[in-house]
Amino acid sequence: MSLPTIIQGGMGVAVSNWRLARSVAQLGQLGVVSGALLAVVFARRLQAGDAGGQMRYALSHFPIRHVAERVIEAYYIPNGKDAAAAFASNPMPTVKPGASFVELTVTANFAEVFLAKEGHSGPVGINLLEKIQLSTLPSLYGAMLGGVDYVLMGAGIPRHVPGALDRFAAGEAVDMRIDVEGALTGEEYATRFDPVAFCGEDLKPLTRPKFLPIVSSSTLAVSLARKSNGRVDGFIIEGDVAGGHNAPPRGPLQISAEGEPVYGPRDVPDLAAFRALGLPFWLAGAKATPEKYQDALSQGAIGIQVGTAFAFCNESGIKPEIQSEIIRMARMGQARVFTDPLASPTGFPFKVIQMEGTLSKSEVYEGRERVCDLGYLRQTYRREDGSLGYRCAAEPVADYVRKGGDEAATKGRKCLCNGLAAAVGWGQVRPQGHDEDAILTAGNDISNLARYLSDTADNYSAADVVGYLLSKSAQAELTQEVARYA
Repeated sequence: MSLPTIIQGGMGVAVSNWRLARSVAQLGQLGVVSGALLAVVFARRLQAGDAGGQMRYALSHFPIRHVAERVIEAYYIPNGKDAAAAFASNPMPTVKPGASFVELTVTANFAEVFLAKEGHSGPVGINLLEKIQLSTLPSLYGAMLGGVDYVLMGAGIPRHVPGALDRFAAGEAVDMRIDVEGALTGEEYATRFDPVAFCGEDLKPLTRPKFLPIVSSSTLAVSLARKSNGRVDGFIIEGDVAGGHNAPPRGPLQISAEGEPVYGPRDVPDLAAFRALGLPFWLAGAKATPEKYQDALSQGAIGIQVGTAFAFCNESGIKPEIQSEIIRMARMGQARVFTDPLASPTGFPFKVIQMEGTLSKSEVYEGRERVCDLGYLRQTYRREDGSLGYRCAAEPVADYVRKGGDEAATKGRKCLCNGLAAAVGWGQVRPQGHDEDAILTAGNDISNLARYLSDTADNYSAADVVGYLLSKSAQAELTQEVARYA
């Protein structure tokens, strides 16, 4: 498989959906689906009536028929639920999840990858967050059942993932260590997925996808290359101007007058160290111009990862009315992001688009009743009796404190699970018919979206982005660069 020179970022909750990934892959680049909360999105698509029938079509190809039938029976509503009715609750991730959670997660990831790959031979990847540990194994297995070509993972140190891919390809069970706050010295906790137990007689060997960690420093890259439990196939080097979660600044945290984390020289990746590793790498974070693409190649990169430009194209999952408003703001020079050190319950800085009517505005944030009913960013902690509990700094404050959390840790925390789902049209319907408030993320490059628009157009496609980035001279360069690692 030749290496792609443009990687379309795996963004948000269903922003990078199967339609976007398929469009990019059909152009010969790496199309990536976001694996975050796919089980939630999948269940809600089915409850909304599965307009177009794509979810049921994908399930008709799922290799374990009785599992697909159970998922359809549990979630599919012909003609869709009433618009004012709430979506049914999803099973929440736990260390030892029940069959309903596992089956929904595996089928959701299979369906997204299957649909992204259908009808072409281009490469498709899936992006997962290391911080969302409890759904990682069934997500990976479902994606591999769908034939995923690449797995991308950031927001943590994913040393355990390469070995999991190896074992899943061989049909073997995986025990993955998880982080537990308050664990005593010598205590280790793990979650498990067994392909034999899940598939039974339908078990088949799978192809092991390439694994690309998303990193911000050569120190982490060297550690992953040397200490992971399996093969690392390359790196995506992401700067602090990229969207979504950012790595915290190195050294003591300093906050600017505007309230953002301050990044300095120590946060600039050492590309010489990456070159010395001898593995392919891609640069990410405001790289979406032909000049920066060429510059990446000249520094030894295979190419670039681009997120924000694709996030607001026609094929993106973001609600059309939000896309239009963001593009209008970008044209007017009004689009900006704020690197919020508090928003994410993970503790990582998180870039938030500043937009009226969203959780970026204090009055909207303060007016939302705190609720944690999806639970993907919950933290696993050890109770005094040795059992495990789950808490989230964005849940109701009293609940968090009752579970042993520090009240100060709840300040400014936003429910990314519900907010990001709302941004793509799959937010929960709350009492009195109020839809969940959205939160949006993008990189600093959001101010430059107008570069993909013609004078008369107010929207653009994924093909417009790829066409803008790849000039004839770039095509000649990429042929030479890819040959080095083919």
